[in-house]
Amino acid sequence: MKQQICLLLAMATGSTVIAQQKSTELYQAQDLTKENMFSVNIEGPNVDKAGNLYVVNFQKDGTIGKINTRDGSGEVFVTLPDSSVANSIRFNSHGNMYLPDFKGHNVLEVNMKTRKVSVYVHSDKMFQPNDLCINKKDQLFASDPDWKNSGGQLWRIDKGGKAVLLEANMGTTNGIELSPDEGTLYVNESVQRNVWKYDVDKDGNISNKTLFASFPDHGFDGMKCDRAGNLYIARWGKGTIVVLSPEGKEIREIPLKGKHCSNLTFGGKDGKTVFVTLQDRKCMEMFRVEVPGKGR
Repeated sequence: MKQQICLLLAMATGSTVIAQQKSTELYQAQDLTKENMFSVNIEGPNVDKAGNLYVVNFQKDGTIGKINTRDGSGEVFVTLPDSSVANSIRFNSHGNMYLPDFKGHNVLEVNMKTRKVSVYVHSDKMFQPNDLCINKKDQLFASDPDWKNSGGQLWRIDKGGKAVLLEANMGTTNGIELSPDEGTLYVNESVQRNVWKYDVDKDGNISNKTLFASFPDHGFDGMKCDRAGNLYIARWGKGTIVVLSPEGKEIREIPLKGKHCSNLTFGGKDGKTVFVTLQDRKCMEMFRVEVPGKGR
């Protein structure tokens, strides 16, 4: 009997070690949540300063879900008014949440304490606000695709909610991200499969537009930078996250279980867990990386 108990303990210990090894293996995708927990428009994951993970369109369109990163369970954090549907999440320096509302031509603001939702900025000149990034001055940058005509625009939204059109007549603008030093703005075009970069000055003005990268196939969606300035891009339709160096060279491509990866964010206690939204599986996957995300 004693030998059997020892054997069982050894097997259990071995299983625990294997599970731990699997969970910490770099660049290996595994499920965070169950399938079909979200609508097909699952998008825009992000974490707040406390490390809580939020994702748009939990269970149905028009909601923001709060996801437990330990067991993959979730709950509705807020339901958006006026049939609004968000596509991305960002937090400012005060912890308020910002959401591009592609149905209402808005960027919404959520007070995280009261959960009150208000319109931060509205413009009839906006097509379908899609993705956001934010700098330390709390200036937002927004991609604004015109999917019907394969076009797009780029906006800056100054503190207080003033919208400034930075560029029109672009391709189908989608993923958008700032470099860690906030001196470079990256914007991709999903249909045209280009990634552009701009110089950004201290006032949030952009200049020196140059082609950063292009691909011959599949689409682009959300993007995030790590602390070293490497750019992680969701390759929608291919089911991978491609990682580009600050020079635009491909470092690696990380395969996922699903194909329609829509966005990603860095989180976890050390910032080295990447959470990915999958629209075909209506769930979230995750993988571990060597370099933590840049935050916000």
